[in-house]
Parts: sequence; structure tokens; C-alpha cells
Amino acid sequence: MLESSRSIAQAKPTPGRHSGLFVEAKPLKKDDFKPDTRYTVAWRTYDGRIRPANLYVYRLYDNFLIARMTDSSGFLYKIGYDQILRIVKEKSVTPAERFYIPDAVLKESTWKDRVVMERYSSSPRAGK
Repeated sequence: MLESSRSIAQAKPTPGRHSGLFVEAKPLKKDDFKPDTRYTVAWRTYDGRIRPANLYVYRLYDNFLIARMTDSSGFLYKIGYDQILRIVKEKSVTPAERFYIPDAVLKESTWKDRVVMERYSSSPRAGK
């Protein structure tokens, strides 16, 4: 019994595996996302912590996306593609279930100097 536990403890890690939570993966980019889609992701927050997040993606730009957290306050976030470590789940949203935000709020120039915006949208299609 003692001999077998020693051999397990001395086992070398499998190539390509990581002892932490995530295996190194290819960096995500704009082509990995679609607008008006819900995602469950592993997200590296602005303070460096890795957390699960449920996102509704509104708009995609070259270096970042604009998304709303569907499971918390409803704030809009500017999230760099390098902050999203893994896409766990993806679900398209039908036009009847979409949350609409005015284009002026989603413009790239509006997000130049900010990472979070408080915006209330209480119902699909109504945008209020």
C-alpha cells in the first residue's frame, strides 16, 4: 500500500497538462465571438482574479467586446479578448429575446476611456 502511494506521488505530469485550473490554450480573438449571443466564460477580471461569467455580447471591435453580465448588476463591460480565457458555453439569442441598447452607447468612441457603464435594460425588445 505504501509503495503504490509513493509511485503516485512521484508520477510526472502528463505533457500538455497544467497543475492549475486551466490548460494553456490559444488566445481568443474577435472571430471566436458573435454579437447577440450569450456566453458562459472563464474571465480574468480587472483585479486579476479568474471568475466564471455569463455574458450577453452586444458589439465586437478589433481589441475588445461590449457585453452585459446576465447574472449580476446588468452593467455593460468593455472586455478585452485576452481577458477571456475559455468559452464554456455559447447560445444564440432569438430576435424576440434580445436586449436592445442605443447605438450611441455602443459606439467604440464612447468606450475609449471607460471599462464599465451603468445601463438599465429591464426587458427584451423594449430596451427600458
